[in-house]
Amino acid sequence: MPTRPEFGSDLVVDLLRAAQIEYVAFNPGATFRGVHDSLVNYGGNSRPEIILCCHEEIAVSLAHGYAKAKGKLMAAITHNVVGLQHASMAIFNAFCDRAPILVLGGTGPMDTTKRRPWIDWIHTALVQGSLVRDYVKWDDQPASVAAIPEAFVRAWRIALTEPQGPVYLCLDAALQEEGLERAIPLPDLTRFAPPTSPQGDPRALEDAARRACEAESPLILAESLGRRPGTGAALQRLADLLVAPVVDLGDGHRGRASFPNRHLLDLSGAKQELVQEADLILALDVQDLLGALGEVDRSTREVRRLGDRAQLVTISLNDYAHRSWAHTALSLVPVDLAIAADATLALPALVELVEDRLKKDPRAAARRARAERLAARHRALAAEWAATAARQRAERPIAQSALAAQVWEAIKTEDWILTNGTANGWVRKLWDWVPERTLGGSGGAGLGYGLGASLGVALAHRGSGKLCVDLQSDGDLLYVTSGLFTAAHHRLPLLIVTCNNRSYYNDEEHQERMAIRRGRAVENKGIGIRIEDPAPDFATIARGFGVHAEGPIDDPAALQPALKRALRVVKEDGLPALLDVVIQAR
Repeated sequence: MPTRPEFGSDLVVDLLRAAQIEYVAFNPGATFRGVHDSLVNYGGNSRPEIILCCHEEIAVSLAHGYAKAKGKLMAAITHNVVGLQHASMAIFNAFCDRAPILVLGGTGPMDTTKRRPWIDWIHTALVQGSLVRDYVKWDDQPASVAAIPEAFVRAWRIALTEPQGPVYLCLDAALQEEGLERAIPLPDLTRFAPPTSPQGDPRALEDAARRACEAESPLILAESLGRRPGTGAALQRLADLLVAPVVDLGDGHRGRASFPNRHLLDLSGAKQELVQEADLILALDVQDLLGALGEVDRSTREVRRLGDRAQLVTISLNDYAHRSWAHTALSLVPVDLAIAADATLALPALVELVEDRLKKDPRAAARRARAERLAARHRALAAEWAATAARQRAERPIAQSALAAQVWEAIKTEDWILTNGTANGWVRKLWDWVPERTLGGSGGAGLGYGLGASLGVALAHRGSGKLCVDLQSDGDLLYVTSGLFTAAHHRLPLLIVTCNNRSYYNDEEHQERMAIRRGRAVENKGIGIRIEDPAPDFATIARGFGVHAEGPIDDPAALQPALKRALRVVKEDGLPALLDVVIQAR
């Protein structure tokens, strides 16, 4: 095995190692055959190690999940224009989710005199990065081997700079296979580290602290603070000081959990009432302000703004993340004080300012009384949810509340992490939900994310003893069932519980609303939507890929024993297991 780089692609492997990238996910393709060979026969398929996927969407989703779980960059490689188009949905998800991924691509040869007939011509674009330029942070295509290091380092640095996101670096096949006539020095990446994030204007933070302390009914909205360890403690301290209820907006589609559900100031289940009651709203890392502050008529799409009387203070990096093609900055909402800052850094500073102001608090008694009222509301919500789950426990098909309760019963003593899914929000209502154990959703709401991202989380935690749990919707799984091959092939310990309602049910509800609104037949709402006749047998599909599987399970009495058997496979054998659970529509 060579000990020094001999080809352009060997240099790429050295750069991946310099960036401490441990894994590269891809479906093989001829335009990066040079890099593929170098990974195996120069790098020894170790740091980085190849993760074989059967679809580029899975490869990029896997890198997405890995980045969220590990807090580190992973690479995915796509084969010319066809592979990049396959990967485009997953890249869009990562962009919306602000997840750092290094997407490498092969193309060409760009020199037309070196192209094979037909295939090299139709699969080479000018310029290939234009396919995804509107939803990556940056893209480049170096024109020489000597230019590759700078392009690589810039891509690495931009991906990891807040707000983070995917980057695309396209490598000409001819450059990958070009012999090195001279040594090309590797850059010292410690000299090119991403810049520190802004903490916020100190005067603006002082103003925010003043407004928050003077408010009689402050409310905190938080969306993605859980992405950085330690921030949750600062948020809890701020909530306790202000006696401010917290609504955690991180859910199964976007954002990351920010606040533990057992904290007495967690009132995420009462968002609309609290927004209307508040005289000051502090929005931390909230991307969709209008969604957080409004009520949507799902039939007409009209949004009614709530809480007009409240002052609105925002702390986020949203103003650094604009695109014209896809409006990821979302609705423009009037704000009383907007602070451009990384909320995970601004929050500890804000806590110190609030602590200083409240050393002599003339309204301490009023705050204590408010704390008691809020705690009572928290307990009432928890009791209501527990009663609903208990009432639905024996229903068939299995209620989503019962599914969440039974999975929790099986895993609550384990060192678990939820990789994907929420059982329609019941996980947050019934489990001990804490930010460090939940990774949120896709960001872009593009189907096909769940399994691939869960594989990335399982890869990040492989060998750690952590139990990775994917509450996997059936419609999403159908996009990427071949991801089960990657799970089995790479022995990724992952518990996959398929939440199978045999429908793309969100659209069924839309069709029901349309029929009612237009005075048409509601009974036709499932046509072109329900996944039945035949209903896919996910257990058989999984076994075909070498994954332990049981199901379909529609009897709640059979679920707990099946969970125990699946857990043995995941924990003792270190292998994936799938349970196909038939559930109610909502």
